[in-house]
Amino acid sequence: MSSQAPHPTLLIPGPIEFDDAVLQSMAHYAESHVAPGFVKTFGETLTLVRKLFQSTNPAAQPFVISGSGTLGWDVVASSLVEKGENALVLHTGYFADSFAACLTTYGANATQLKAPIGERPSFEDIEQALKEKTYKIITITHVDTSTGVLSDIKRIAEIVRRVSPNTLVVVDGVCSVGCEEIAFDEWDLDVVLTASQKAIGCPPGLSILMTSGRAIDVFKNRQTPPASYYSSIGNWLPIMQNYENLKPSYFATPPTQLVHALHTTLSQITSRPMAERFAVHTQASDRVKAAVAELGLKQLAAKPENQAHAMTAIWLPEGLAPPDVLPGLLKRGVIFAAGLHKEAATKYIRFGHMGVSVSDPARKDIDNAIAALKEALTEAKQAKGL
Repeated sequence: MSSQAPHPTLLIPGPIEFDDAVLQSMAHYAESHVAPGFVKTFGETLTLVRKLFQSTNPAAQPFVISGSGTLGWDVVASSLVEKGENALVLHTGYFADSFAACLTTYGANATQLKAPIGERPSFEDIEQALKEKTYKIITITHVDTSTGVLSDIKRIAEIVRRVSPNTLVVVDGVCSVGCEEIAFDEWDLDVVLTASQKAIGCPPGLSILMTSGRAIDVFKNRQTPPASYYSSIGNWLPIMQNYENLKPSYFATPPTQLVHALHTTLSQITSRPMAERFAVHTQASDRVKAAVAELGLKQLAAKPENQAHAMTAIWLPEGLAPPDVLPGLLKRGVIFAAGLHKEAATKYIRFGHMGVSVSDPARKDIDNAIAALKEALTEAKQAKGL
């Protein structure tokens, strides 16, 4: 039985529902960020981040920094790309536009390779783009939260290493880490950035990155100073290395209670093989998508290979908009998200199914949500005379 106050089940693509133990760990008493107890917790947390990303390479380095997932973009844009250098941004929705805007803010030349809503750039187009110009980095949104489109990171990384081996492979994994397969070392990735509040299952407030030795070398060999102070890899690298070696360190005060929460959830996640966690999310996703099809609805990501396993973006029936359906869901104790893609936001809703809502067998969140969706749609159609 949960100790949390009664509340509607939050099934948006993040933040998500939290395990009681994670929330309780945030009630830790006040402590110094350089006290032995906290240093031990933070050091262990960084080691757990390595396990989360399936990385054992000592040259790779995890970062846990106070901030949102968006901060990860700034770390990449300010630290790994210099003014006038080229960045190739693979576009699968809203968040590619935002990452490109961040890169441009720091002076990079960002080229977007776009695809229609629900699609992703073809492997052939990616290869051709890499042959036409030298790119310092390529960025891929693993799961775009606005469309539910899943990118094939492994295949794209293989293309990059074959065609443009010096290009850094940067993955926006905000809506994928902890639920979609990511093998950092095996796939030869350079940066995966994420946030605490999605499939990782920790409250918002932590920006989490895994960086390769190659990426760190690129930073160290910059010709110009980084364009940010707080977002500079140079300022954070010794801090993270010291903490992981159980040495107190200081650049900016970490959110101690959030770090305790992250330690708790990562301990839970990594206590079992990551493959099992990925499989649980796939199974839940298959159930949701089958239910959506049974209701006669379609997804923004129409092709199965394009469909994420942590969320489903659902086209509404003609004549219905999110405000017609979301209140009916809330009335039944379920919260979904409205559309986000600027070209179609009024035509679809988003169902997040990740973290404890799918990994805890005692919870019935997904079953309840599917039932609520069916009833809310029927009610909305009747109200509209459809």
